[in-house]
Amino acid sequence: MVPFMKYTSISEIEGFLAGHRENKEMKTGCTVILAPDGAVASAYGPGFAPGTREIELLNPKNLVSSLHALVLSGGSAFGLASATGVMRYLKEKNLGFDTGSIRVPIVSAAVIYDYPKNLSQGTLPDEDMGYAAAVAASKAPLKSGPFGAGFSAETGKISDTLSSPSGIGSSGIELAGGLKIAALAVVNAVGSVVDPRSGEIISGVRHPDGTFLSRQEILKILSGTEPEKENTNTVLIAVATNAKMDKLGAHRLARMAAAGIPRAIYPAHLLWDGDMVFALSSGTGGEFDASYLGALAAELVSQAIVNSVPPKKRA
Repeated sequence: MVPFMKYTSISEIEGFLAGHRENKEMKTGCTVILAPDGAVASAYGPGFAPGTREIELLNPKNLVSSLHALVLSGGSAFGLASATGVMRYLKEKNLGFDTGSIRVPIVSAAVIYDYPKNLSQGTLPDEDMGYAAAVAASKAPLKSGPFGAGFSAETGKISDTLSSPSGIGSSGIELAGGLKIAALAVVNAVGSVVDPRSGEIISGVRHPDGTFLSRQEILKILSGTEPEKENTNTVLIAVATNAKMDKLGAHRLARMAAAGIPRAIYPAHLLWDGDMVFALSSGTGGEFDASYLGALAAELVSQAIVNSVPPKKRA
């Protein structure tokens, strides 16, 4: 077994900074990952109802390979405005893709539907909140739980009255040989979070007495789900590493990392889920086998999902 030590957050990998910002009165927030020098990046969307910005640019067939920031936000499509604030921050720092006449920051974003808990009703997160999150970004470990984009995230969103709190979680490792890889998960799922190590449900769809529904009971509820309850559930994942890779390698890493979602969430990738997985590389480390990286990433994704649930909120 390869020796490793626990690693906490994307912000602790060289080339990346990260920060949260929330509005506690309005109950929403956003999380920003900055790559000031640029990071090779791509994305994979296993969900069917994503809310995103600048995703097509991350397709390996397209030209620009460096991403300068990734924004994960509440607010549904309205929350994509937070990326404009991050653009403003990076422009002030003169960071971005050099076009010859101006530097254009490349900022991708994805959102969760955090209503009805988000009391702003379409005004937050906004540009100013995104800017503030970028200012707050640092090398400090990101907090897990109800912070940033995960402030009002929930699991078991089949029914508002049967849901449970979740949030945002991190997991990562530093391996012998200098490899660093970490995952960040914003968990706003229709299903339940299952600890893959024990098989125990730790957050999700509940009975009125607080106990969790079984898989069979969840399927029964899904069979009667009304259309207006759709488009409300999303899991957002970011995986970052110092391993050297090109844009195609980042895309493959994102696809393999997505395997960690159904290990920790049941059910996953439904028609009204907006699941998105991003992979970013600072390229400051060495070269590693792609399948090895993907297997590690999937494990870290499942653990980050588990870590999104505050311990005090678990059964």
